[in-house]
Amino acid sequence: MTVCTQTSFEFPVANRRRVQASFTGGDVSSDGGVLLVRQADRRLKLTATLARRLPELRCPGKVEHALGTLLRQRIYGLCQGYEDLNDHDRLRSDVALQTAVEQDRDLASASTLCRWETGVDRQAAWIVHELLLEQFIASHREPPSELVLDLDATDDPVHGQQEGAFFHGYYAQYCFLPLYVFCGERLLVAYLRPSNIDVARHAWAIVALLVKRLRQAWPQVHLVVRADSGFCRWRLLRWCDRHQVGYIMGVAKNERLLALAQPWMEQAASGYAATQQKQRVFAEVEYAAHTWDRARRVIVKAEHTEKGRNPRFVVTNLDGEPQALYDQLYCARGEMENRIKEQQLGLFADRTSCHGWWANQWRLLLSGLAYTLMEALRRIGLAGTELARAQCGTIRLKLLKIGAVLVRNTRRVRFLLAASCPYQELFATAVARLASG
Repeated sequence: MTVCTQTSFEFPVANRRRVQASFTGGDVSSDGGVLLVRQADRRLKLTATLARRLPELRCPGKVEHALGTLLRQRIYGLCQGYEDLNDHDRLRSDVALQTAVEQDRDLASASTLCRWETGVDRQAAWIVHELLLEQFIASHREPPSELVLDLDATDDPVHGQQEGAFFHGYYAQYCFLPLYVFCGERLLVAYLRPSNIDVARHAWAIVALLVKRLRQAWPQVHLVVRADSGFCRWRLLRWCDRHQVGYIMGVAKNERLLALAQPWMEQAASGYAATQQKQRVFAEVEYAAHTWDRARRVIVKAEHTEKGRNPRFVVTNLDGEPQALYDQLYCARGEMENRIKEQQLGLFADRTSCHGWWANQWRLLLSGLAYTLMEALRRIGLAGTELARAQCGTIRLKLLKIGAVLVRNTRRVRFLLAASCPYQELFATAVARLASG
């Protein structure tokens, strides 16, 4: 049966002019800014290095697309906002992405990408994490005096009967429980875990590996582990004490801690009664849970507001005044939640819809690699500009999703970017900075 698809359209008159549209514009892309992603990748040598290190598990006689091509196609696609493999059945013909990936023909199909993703294993995950840490170390021209490692977990909803899917009571859904480690805005670890475990599971081992590698690079660096009360486990605290690693972690409220903090809570309550304004009183106590090996310093924040008492507790082995440690150091860990939000909402880290476990871990890491490129674009290309603190989604909207007419011949590929783009100066600044390294 003949299928007829309309290719031209008439719209209502505008300013006494006929308005017509047709699908005859030739090679036009909405992703002209993908060249910035390519520039960031070339600056870091991220996908090139990873392609050399990853084992080739495919049958050599049946390989049509090189490993580096698949990596760039998938990671650049995530940066441009394409979360599904199905998107690549059409995206593979986009000349802008082909040029960024350094190909002159159709890229891999969704089925090819799917077979590749489902074929990865534990070794690939280890290689990616090694590379993320190496990239972080190489980005410092001078040895840092102090580094703060932020640990946090988040829920990653599952999409059916997948390996490792369990119901989590706190999140009230079936999900995974990935563990993230950031240092500032730099991603170091994206570790997929089932949700039927203690939230601190494997955190101790990961911290130990990170500390060992960072001290190999910088023997004098002072390391601090920062996390919420879910990671407050005495074995991790003891390990940090024995290895001269600082820590500042939340402690869950309990009757014993509330009793120790009672004098300061009463002081805050009295202050609120007298002024009708929020009161905060800081102090410290020596505390050890029944299972701990010894007592440790716990900072008390006794707060009283119109909603009543709101005490908080933080355990630390760091020197300093309680309020300064709480306000300036511990509360700063909330910024990590923005980084996780970028991963999940902006770069689709929660698109872990494969049945196999390692394929989902691989998707989590692909999102992490896309974040690494976007973070490099922000840190290097956009430093000091109006987008220096922008989230990945904002950078994508303003600098990557630029309409372009593409002209490709045997000598060159021309990206004729939209002349009305309002961020041309920012684009030029980012290109120059990324090329200067």
